[in-house]
Amino acid sequence: MSSESRPRVFVARRISEASLERIGRQTDADVWADDLPPPRDELLRHVDGVDGVLSMVTERVDDELLERAGPRLKVVSNYGVGVDHIDVAACTRRGIAVGNTPGVLTETTADFAFALLLAAARRVPEGHDFVREDRWKAWSPTLLNGPDVHHATLGIVGFGRIGREVAKRGRGFDMRVVYYSRQSAGPEDEARLGARRVPLDELLAASDFVSLHVPLSPETHHLMNRETLGKMRRSAILVNTSRGPVVDSDALYEALQTGVIAGAALDVTEPEPMAGSHQLVSLPNCLIVPHIASASFGTRAKMASIATENLLAGLAHAPLPACVNPEVYAPHT
Repeated sequence: MSSESRPRVFVARRISEASLERIGRQTDADVWADDLPPPRDELLRHVDGVDGVLSMVTERVDDELLERAGPRLKVVSNYGVGVDHIDVAACTRRGIAVGNTPGVLTETTADFAFALLLAAARRVPEGHDFVREDRWKAWSPTLLNGPDVHHATLGIVGFGRIGREVAKRGRGFDMRVVYYSRQSAGPEDEARLGARRVPLDELLAASDFVSLHVPLSPETHHLMNRETLGKMRRSAILVNTSRGPVVDSDALYEALQTGVIAGAALDVTEPEPMAGSHQLVSLPNCLIVPHIASASFGTRAKMASIATENLLAGLAHAPLPACVNPEVYAPHT
């Protein structure tokens, strides 16, 4: 197949070499080579007239981009699960399939959520800084004490795939697990995971650790705000590996600074990326890392593989293996 007859695609960042090679064999691929995402004007220029886009969480796929891409665009394949940065309804109206990568990052993200929980509880970053700053002069019975994780109460907000995997990890630490979700997990899963469904207010009041696992939506935007943070225990730690805007950053800063809650550990932030000069970064009881919950070698390779499968299926007018808007395949009447 000549390059003139092959579909044109834009890949918004370098992914695994195996996936890029596969895309390159079947398409005329334009790959953004920088580690940083393309600026908006460059993104729009590169998607002009393409048949497919493989996007990251950093690319806003909206009406402006879809218009610029034009009528040839068949598929937007997202490298990740969350699609709050994609106007899925606008894609559906245009007959554009949207894919994501569910499932493969579930356990890796749950591992990392629990790593953040442990690190914040046992003050690991503070201990590391203590040594690096040459402040470690002797053992002390009161140095960097923190709460126990075992036998504590873990509150999980959002009980989908990742939330349930976090519950499994909590059970391994003999934690009491409560969860808040619009739908019950059902008696079998609750028994298997040792989890009990409770209202959000009850969860916040009862939990030593609150871990967030909800998608970003109008209902969950700033779910954790001044009011809800105020319902948590003063000794509690908040963990967020969902989406940054689920937490009101200003309210969190106030809660941490004034002792409304004891600590927080964030993989995602508002804004994102968060500047080193941001007020939250200055707090010793706020652990912030750069959106790396799925960043294991194996998981990122699997994400690349599924994103590639979605992209190539969409270009071939075939159903995507992981499609966010399957209604796009419904016959038009």
